[in-house]
Amino acid sequence: MQKRNLSFTQLFNLSFGFFGVQIAYALQSANISRIFATLGADPHTLSFFWILPPLMGMIVQPLVGKYSDKTWTRMGRRKPYLLVGALIAVAVMLLLPNAGDFTFAQSAFLGLNAAMWFGLFSLMFLDTSINIAMQPFKMMVGDMVNEEQKGTAYAIQSALCNAGSVVGYLFPIFFTWIGIANTAPEGVIPDSVKWSFYAGAAILILCSLYTFATVKELNPEEYAEFHGISKEPKANSQEPTAEKGFIALLREAPSAFWTVGLVQFFCWAAFMYMWTYSNGAIAINCFGWDGVNASDAAFQNAGGWVGVVFCVQAVGSLLWAAFLPKLEHWTGNKGAYAISLLVGALGFISIWFVTNQYVLFISYALIGAAWAAMLALPFTIVTNAIKGGNMGYYLGLFNCTICIPQIVAALCGGLLLKYICAHVQAGMLVVAGVLLILGAASVFAIKEKE
Repeated sequence: MQKRNLSFTQLFNLSFGFFGVQIAYALQSANISRIFATLGADPHTLSFFWILPPLMGMIVQPLVGKYSDKTWTRMGRRKPYLLVGALIAVAVMLLLPNAGDFTFAQSAFLGLNAAMWFGLFSLMFLDTSINIAMQPFKMMVGDMVNEEQKGTAYAIQSALCNAGSVVGYLFPIFFTWIGIANTAPEGVIPDSVKWSFYAGAAILILCSLYTFATVKELNPEEYAEFHGISKEPKANSQEPTAEKGFIALLREAPSAFWTVGLVQFFCWAAFMYMWTYSNGAIAINCFGWDGVNASDAAFQNAGGWVGVVFCVQAVGSLLWAAFLPKLEHWTGNKGAYAISLLVGALGFISIWFVTNQYVLFISYALIGAAWAAMLALPFTIVTNAIKGGNMGYYLGLFNCTICIPQIVAALCGGLLLKYICAHVQAGMLVVAGVLLILGAASVFAIKEKE
């Protein structure tokens, strides 16, 4: 089969559902710390609640990749997983923000009250379903787009990702602006957050159904021809096969898989601390929060502002993504990658000095430069180095380079906050900046060509 070019509409349809999935992911990223702090979580244990999202991603995405590689149905290869994940995510998004409303016994287990346990299990199912729905979009690009257009396809996906982030981040402050309450009794999630999750759930299912209805995946014969996969294995062939386990596949992984993964470790650990500690840092630095009562208006107002600055970060990412090709032309892929991470590091470190909520726009816009590079470059480099037979399985395994650093960062967060940052949450964003500097230094270990 000739590796034909897809039209812009076809490339757009492949990824449009990602817009809805990213709204759900943005709502989770911007509001989980706010939700669990409202339910009673201590800042020193707050990072532990963030272990579940990457842990579920690390488990689920390789499984989705592995089994969807072998799934050939009338509905498609990857699309059944997309639909199932979206449906589960919608159901959980309707439940999670209501964790504080249900009547639970007031006893605590392992230091968590019943509402927090309900929220924790809801978060686990939410992130599992988001991962199930998210991974097929990356895989379909790898399946159906030729090498010449992959950069464009992932750029479209990146743009939709950032657009979805903007919508998800702004929902709480939008609903506050139209008159929905942004505060609630102690232990109860404000209505502005609840309606944000309801609206996000509606958009998620509509966008996912659009991609499901408009994309026609390749059948097994077309896929094999498109990727040059012979039905009979060649003698002494080193091409990985779907029957091999993940350990064998990792042994045969191209060097780009590992070298990009090293950079990913520092980058995703940094952003884990942004998601976890931005609410507390901004509440204390810019809104005068006392650091104790999470039901206080200062903390909840800061929670809405977190969505605004995360939105600024997404817009900054879009603008930097438009500039990134020129930067790559001037400095090469590695130079552009490293510079982007250093700009993001400057944004993180500057937050320590900011006491005006509007000046934070500059800091988070700079952070957007790092985010743009993280979205645009790793998957392009890795998918170009992977053979087609196990594309989905490899991309699922590569997702571990996103999940593992977040788990490590979450486990270490409380200790760093106590012993390195002297209980000052803004200090954790300085730690994030240092991690991005280490990531920039690691870029030059990447080997793109095999």
